Amino acid sequence: VAQSERPGGDWEERKTAPTSAYSSPARSLGDTGITPLSPSHIVNDTDSNVSEQQSFLVVVAVDFGTTSSGYAYSFTKEPECIHVMRRWEGGDPGVSNQKTPTTILLTPERKFHSFGYAARDFYHDLDPNEAKQWLYLEKFKMKLHTTGDLTMDTDLTAANGKKVKALEIFAYALQYFKEQALKELSDQAGSEFENSDVRWVITVPAIWKQPAKQFMRQAAYQAGLASPENSEQLIIALEPEAASIYCRKLRLHQMIELSGKAAVNGYSGSDTVGAGFTQAKEHIRRNRQSRTFLVENVIGEIWSELEEGDKYVVVDSGGGTVDLTVHQIRLPEGHLKELYKATGGPYGSLGVDYEFEKLLYKIFGEDFIEQFKIKRPAAWVDLMIAFESRKRAAAPDRTNPLNITLPFSFIDYYKKFRGHSVEHALRKSNVDFVKWSSQGMLRMSPDAMNALFKPTIDSIIEHLRDLFQKPEVSTVKFLFLVGGFAEAPLLQQAVQAAFGDQCRIIIPQDVGLTILKGAVLFGLDPAVIKVRRSPLTYGVGVLNRYVEGKHPPEKLLVKDGTRWCTDVFDKFISADQSVALGELVKRSYTPAKPSQLVIVINIYSSEHDNVSFITDPGVKKCGTLRLDLTGTSGTAVPARREIQTLMQFGDTEIKATAIDIATSKSVKVGIDFLNY
Repeated sequence: VAQSERPGGDWEERKTAPTSAYSSPARSLGDTGITPLSPSHIVNDTDSNVSEQQSFLVVVAVDFGTTSSGYAYSFTKEPECIHVMRRWEGGDPGVSNQKTPTTILLTPERKFHSFGYAARDFYHDLDPNEAKQWLYLEKFKMKLHTTGDLTMDTDLTAANGKKVKALEIFAYALQYFKEQALKELSDQAGSEFENSDVRWVITVPAIWKQPAKQFMRQAAYQAGLASPENSEQLIIALEPEAASIYCRKLRLHQMIELSGKAAVNGYSGSDTVGAGFTQAKEHIRRNRQSRTFLVENVIGEIWSELEEGDKYVVVDSGGGTVDLTVHQIRLPEGHLKELYKATGGPYGSLGVDYEFEKLLYKIFGEDFIEQFKIKRPAAWVDLMIAFESRKRAAAPDRTNPLNITLPFSFIDYYKKFRGHSVEHALRKSNVDFVKWSSQGMLRMSPDAMNALFKPTIDSIIEHLRDLFQKPEVSTVKFLFLVGGFAEAPLLQQAVQAAFGDQCRIIIPQDVGLTILKGAVLFGLDPAVIKVRRSPLTYGVGVLNRYVEGKHPPEKLLVKDGTRWCTDVFDKFISADQSVALGELVKRSYTPAKPSQLVIVINIYSSEHDNVSFITDPGVKKCGTLRLDLTGTSGTAVPARREIQTLMQFGDTEIKATAIDIATSKSVKVGIDFLNY
């Protein structure tokens, strides 16, 4: 049904608006535009989405995290072996180094210097005055989540306050992973490995908005992982989906079950969460030397308890964001269907770091801390590293204090800045659960540390509570807790306490690598995810016949004696509608004026469901199709010329095509959220 037949929205209050406020895009362009051919129809071509599979020798997945990153790979000939990258040089004590910190260092000339531990260590060893010239960036991935109007020109700020283009930094980081992976693959194979042999998978949070997902793809193109012409070489995978795929394969001995419903691994529910955890850590310690994981080609025992239609939640808690996704099993193939649009927010473990920073503000003054970060950037990094390893030691049942070493330059600089000692500041601050120890450490009571976790964990629990209120989510069987922050016993305990009686809570043993391994499996078999929810409403701008009393008067356009209503949003697909991957949605239009020589079809998107006009608030243009109708002899062209418009929904990409049925001319465009 063309939009004009739909009941109108809130037009009453619009009439009072001054007409001049409506700059009608259609009017200003002077385009006569297109009008729907009724009845408009949707066709789902089942055959069209079987894309020709390219043959890649290896799948490499990159988990580009907020706090740490890593890659893993698998040869397509032996998909049951997943290799996690070689161990990084310069790991921290107390932190597993199968990932490296997401930190990057550029020279004073803004050229790439190093990444990860190497970047951190080099930066740290620079003379403080020299360090100010170098550009050091960490935790920069969050910028893609928090920037509302992300573009190719969005900036990031380095530790020394200088600005750099985000796209450049992301491209440098991905290029670094590309070089590392190709080098490691070549070493293993004993011959040069070409980038064309590799299918790349990059993971992103499901809750990211479309521009951020597209940004990641652009950065990967710039880094040379793939190209727009060969876009199939790169898959952008959603983190909780990757986790979901990996969790399907888990056997009982690869999981820790928190809920006290049944004994797992011979542990009964009465054992504390802590005991299961100690055992898991021991397991990880033993296996840390081996970087090859065998993923048996079976469906794990937990999974075999799930039946058609069963639902489970994946809670992916990382450094920056927490992603909640609800999936449903579809048998016989065990495909996953996303039941509920991914939700979540900026509640990753970074929140704990911010709380620590706020605590330091309270003790030493915000003015000092901010000054210290800029003047002694490397020492600030040291302090946060010291905090990170203590943060990982926080646990619900801990009784002894946690000591955080203050860098010497902190103590020294504070005395210069304030004229009195750090010890004096602590005494004066009334923060009674943080003490000064004579060895130059901040001594935090376990309660003090737990208090730093509280706001972030509360946000996660709150978010899950909201999710469990939704009717679609009421009968969830399992909750899988994955991601780096899921290693925190405090978070595990909170989730268990809040939801343990509603569903079984399960943590994969190598919880920080779950997403990475799942992403490899996804790259080997992308067809496993079948149905997603569209995050946005898509449509095109059209003219409809003007209906008196129904259409707002300021939208009236008279052309050649025909009365049109302009700027009508003709919907292709609604936000939150289920979309099968590869699904084609078709609509047919006809030029409003038969003599038109060029047709311009503008594509728009909105986060809202009920959009009536392209001028409605929140509607953004995200693509343009231009179809040249010249060069067709007048006789062959039918009176009502049909222009067929197709939208195809891919992984995180959407392609639109317009075809002139009379001449078979067609144009294609990718939907673009960054450049309009």
